[in-house]
Parts: sequence; structure tokens; C-alpha cells
Amino acid sequence: MSTTNLFTPFSLKSLHLKNRIVMAPMTRSFSPNGIPTDEVAAYYQKRAEGEVGLILSEGTVIDRPSSSNDGNVPHFYGDEALKGWKKVINEVHSSGGQMGPQIWHMGIMDNHHSGWVPPVPFEGPSGLNRPGFNNGNTMSERDIEDTILAFGKAAADAKRLGFDTIEIHGAHGYLIDQFFSPETNLRTDIYGGKTLRQRNRFAIEVVKEIRKQVGNDFAIIMRFSQFKPSDYNYKLAKNPQELDAWLTPLVDAGVDILHCSQRRFWEPEFEKSDLNFAGWAKKVTGAPTITVGSVGLSGDFFGAFAGESSQPTSLDELNRRFDRGDFDLVAVGRPLLSDPNWTAKIKSGKTSQLVGFSKEALGELVL
Repeated sequence: MSTTNLFTPFSLKSLHLKNRIVMAPMTRSFSPNGIPTDEVAAYYQKRAEGEVGLILSEGTVIDRPSSSNDGNVPHFYGDEALKGWKKVINEVHSSGGQMGPQIWHMGIMDNHHSGWVPPVPFEGPSGLNRPGFNNGNTMSERDIEDTILAFGKAAADAKRLGFDTIEIHGAHGYLIDQFFSPETNLRTDIYGGKTLRQRNRFAIEVVKEIRKQVGNDFAIIMRFSQFKPSDYNYKLAKNPQELDAWLTPLVDAGVDILHCSQRRFWEPEFEKSDLNFAGWAKKVTGAPTITVGSVGLSGDFFGAFAGESSQPTSLDELNRRFDRGDFDLVAVGRPLLSDPNWTAKIKSGKTSQLVGFSKEALGELVL
């Protein structure tokens, strides 16, 4: 099956992409003390040279004292870190690419295996990372207000530095997702509630503040997941109606593109339809979506951390769904982590030159 349609342009507000391939955010932990290095800039530049349409950075944390659990995860605040990110975007633009930072607050976290800890305890809606695991403080309303402002400041800095978009990390059990979840959001104030629509308030206020800071013409992407890293079968929205009640208010608040994370893009999200998460999100909201999840590889991302290797696989099913209109963009993770020229190889039909993935690739920045 031809991949030609994946190499058509896509434009929305500040985004003017030459193709539909997105580099998915992947935590790398190669930024000592939160400062992106010249090697980090070269890593992203190589993907731009390899014809990726849109690069989304690894998660980069906002200006809150315990927004990170890893001293080598990049910051998106402070003069030195922002100077590093300015070099990154300049290098990407010089190679014909477009890019947005994924702005992030981890929320309540497990302590990092390195022993590094933030200067103050982790913070979240109720101090819980998962049921029965309390490893931080419950945020006060002032904490919440300051965090919303910090998200807005990071987005404003991204626009000022010349980035083409930003992505809000609202998935995978991190802070915003902790507010979504009834297991971790036990609040009884305006940021809690029995329904997903009620627990959506924090995320909606983050989006509104970001929109206020960047203006109406700057594209905002937000990443979501149904699953949790501790429970791959978990669903926040158990049917299309609940999905609509969750995502449509966020689109109304200012999200332009929904990045719908799942382990395997070909798996149906609900019964009686083969639509995946991105397909359903587009159907209920009408907004453009990004699909992601084991694109082009045999195994999933989480298996890689357990030492599982993956081999290149056919893109026929991806193309079938894309041509049907289920989603607008396709995020690719591990293939681009291992091979900066993956996109160019797909475009030119050089599939025999595609490489697999092994966990060793997680330990270096492949240039």
C-alpha cells in the first residue's frame, strides 16, 4: 500500500508541515541540571534533516520546584535552559523542520532510581500517584493557580523563542492526568468531582491560560491517554459519550490538535467499531488528531524498557486508517529514536534499510 498520502502538507494556524509524520515525545534525560546541551540540539536537528514534518520534544518541565523527578530531564524555564532550547529550535529551523516543546509537570512520582530528589516534595491533586501510594503533598488552590500560570509562562516562552507550536502533556499518569483520574483526584473543591467533566477543570484552566499567553493564531496540541502505565486496560472514558464530555470542553477551551496515545494504534477503543483512540477523538470533537502507538515496529514502547527488541513492520494498516480519515497526523517514536532518517526512507520506499529497535538505543542520543 502506498504511503504517498502521509507525505502531503498539513497547515493549521502556526503550523505549516511538509508531511504528516510527527516525532513523538520521548524522555531522554541527557540535559544535566535541566539544561539542553549542544548534543541535544544536534539530536533534534538530525530528525529535521531526515524529513520529519513536526518534532515534538521530550517532556520539558515547567517552573515548579517539584515538577520533575529526574535531574537530567530538561527544564523549560530559567535563562540557561531557555538558551539551550533557543539553539535547538534554531538548528531545527535551519534544517527545514518545525518543532514544539512538550511542556510537562510530572505530579506525584516514584522517587527516581538515581536517588535524585527535587528540593521540595512532589505535588498533585491528592498526594497520590496511584491508589494506596502517597508520595507527596496535596496541592492548595494557590499551588494550582501558580502551576496554571507556570504552564502559561512556558508556552509564552516557547512562542518567544520561535517554536511553531506547543504540546501540553496531559497523559500517562502525570499531573494533569492525575487530576483527570478518580483514583488520584480525591478533592472536594472545584478541582475535584465525581465525573470526568468535573475533574476536567484544572486542564481546562491550563489550556485557557496558555491560549491567553500565545494568542489565537498559535497552535496548541494536547496529549491524552486512556491507559495508565500501571494499568494498560484502564479507560477514563468508557464510551463515546464520556469521551465527548472529556475532550470537547478542552477543544472549546483552545486545544487545536488532540494527540491520542495508545500502546498499539490498530486496537479499537470501544466495542462495535474498529476506530482507535485518535479516530474516536476526531469523530466526537471534529478536531484534528494525532495517532501514535507502535507505529512501524512489532513491539510497544513499554516492552522496550523490559528489554524487548522490536523489528520493522508494515504500514499498510496505518495507511488504511489514515486514508479513511481517522486521524490527520502520525506520531512515530522508537523508529526515529534509533534512526534519524526513518521518515526519508519511508518516503523513498527504502523499507529494506529500516532498522529495528533495542533497549540499548535508549541509552544514547543517536545522531
